[in-house]
Amino acid sequence: MSTLLLNKTDIQKLITYKEVVEACDKTFKGFGDNTTLNPPKVNLNLGDSSPYPPYNASMNAMPAYIGWQDMAGLKWAGGFGGKRIEMGLPFINALILLCEPDAGNFIAAMDGTYITNMRTGGQTAATLKYLFKDKKDLSIGLYGAGTQGRTQIMAISEVFDIKELKVYDIVNTTAYKYKEEMKSYVNGDIVVCENPEEAADCDVVISVTLAKDGFIKHEWLKPGTVYFAMGSYQECDYDVILQADKIIVDHVEQCLHRGALRELVIKGKITEENIYCTIGDLAIERNKVENLKNERIICVPIGTGAMDVAIAGIVYKKALSLNMGTEFSFDL
Repeated sequence: MSTLLLNKTDIQKLITYKEVVEACDKTFKGFGDNTTLNPPKVNLNLGDSSPYPPYNASMNAMPAYIGWQDMAGLKWAGGFGGKRIEMGLPFINALILLCEPDAGNFIAAMDGTYITNMRTGGQTAATLKYLFKDKKDLSIGLYGAGTQGRTQIMAISEVFDIKELKVYDIVNTTAYKYKEEMKSYVNGDIVVCENPEEAADCDVVISVTLAKDGFIKHEWLKPGTVYFAMGSYQECDYDVILQADKIIVDHVEQCLHRGALRELVIKGKITEENIYCTIGDLAIERNKVENLKNERIICVPIGTGAMDVAIAGIVYKKALSLNMGTEFSFDL
């Protein structure tokens, strides 16, 4: 049995943002009806939040089974803030393995970094479909003008017209470069904000940064705002969470131990009882947000292997049909 090897260049030719958003939608529905299986991430701390080992990095093992594809897989992914950054390489590095769930054959191994960035945007776009069913256009405030700041807007633009995009980055020149590169995805104006508070006056606020200092303040976010805390650390202050009208997550167990909710869970101020619902619940309409205009909603999609495996499954099947990739036999 051979395994299909696919690199980033192959994947870029095989998947579109429209397909990514659709895959995230189907997979969230699978979370809702329990046909998506996704154990919590297993984290290997390589100095990200400890003094040893001294690499300012961590790796996650993220297995999943996707019922609508009958596909099993694993993403092995990490963020490296030390030597990798010094080498001029992207912060995130990842590989994805796909496996036949009945026979256990490894059918594909592929770059996971590009898929990680695409699905991070795709899961936001799919969630916004459930929250803003009656709206066709949105204003968006974005913190972080890096790769995932781009993929957020690329994916959302597949579902909504973006009537205004406000972007803030601690490196001002990066934000202006972002503005020029993203014009084709935004129907309205792109405004580079000189201070962070300016970007919060929008329908949707998204943070995709490495911040750990809770720089986004509760008083910045008005009723009617949906805030997506996408980072793995503490981008918002505690009051953003404690005074939110609803907390929505992608994976309850995982979100209680990683990302924006983690520190409040440790302090005993947030428990599972404080979570309104999951995105999967919204996807199958088990739960709804009825009073969005008058509420502050915080959404914490910390990221699941299921989204990566689902997108990788689409890539694999398209590669087979087009005879792309390289076959390799590990068992010879």
